[in-house]
Amino acid sequence: MTILDSFRLDDRVAILTGASSGLGPAFASALAEAGADVALGARREDRLAATREHVENMGRLAIAVRTDVASADDCQALVEATMGAFGRVDVLVNNAGVGTAVPASRETPEQFRSVIDINLNGCYWMAQACGRVMQPGSSIVNISSVLGLTSVGLPQAAYASSKAGLIGLTRDLAQQWTGRKGIRVNALAPGFFEAGMLHQIDRAYVDQVIIPRTLAGRLGRIEELSSALIFLASDASSYVTGVTLPVEGGLLTI
Repeated sequence: MTILDSFRLDDRVAILTGASSGLGPAFASALAEAGADVALGARREDRLAATREHVENMGRLAIAVRTDVASADDCQALVEATMGAFGRVDVLVNNAGVGTAVPASRETPEQFRSVIDINLNGCYWMAQACGRVMQPGSSIVNISSVLGLTSVGLPQAAYASSKAGLIGLTRDLAQQWTGRKGIRVNALAPGFFEAGMLHQIDRAYVDQVIIPRTLAGRLGRIEELSSALIFLASDASSYVTGVTLPVEGGLLTI
């Protein structure tokens, strides 16, 4: 196997949550380009169908399953549908997530719980369901955030808590499953990209605060994050587990 071959996902099956919008369609495209067949989960069925069509147009197989990751039953159903269609699960990309920016003095219990249910609990339910069927050599990639490691002055207690919790979950699942099951578990911590939830932040704040704090002096390009995803999903990272890989243009160094 060559170095480049180790990044391939031929003959493998990946589950991707949050596949209907934000980073999801780009991640689906990257997984398909690397050779994987893809099971797509999200709540919005119309957009999910568009992602499935795109994957199929790239020459890969795909299924789309309406999935609310806050429901453990939905997560189990997505895995069962994947096993029924493909007979295996090799990669899980826990990408489903929501972002909020609510001052801590005004955030309601319902708002806070909703974010935790999707961003943290949903990743756990998906990992549980996949962990029961994954074979040695499989990979779980949790999409955390740079805001799980630092703050950029935004009122995001729920979001930051969920993403920091996901880093802890990544570490614990790796120590439970890598040696015993042969399943690697890692996380990506994206910074700020021209995609995803950036539209929720005032553009002036991005230009005046976030970009000047980023050593690269710009927002990230989605292909820069997709490349890191393929690294963690593939055999190229076969000796990497339990880590959180920041992809943030140097924002954490300042």
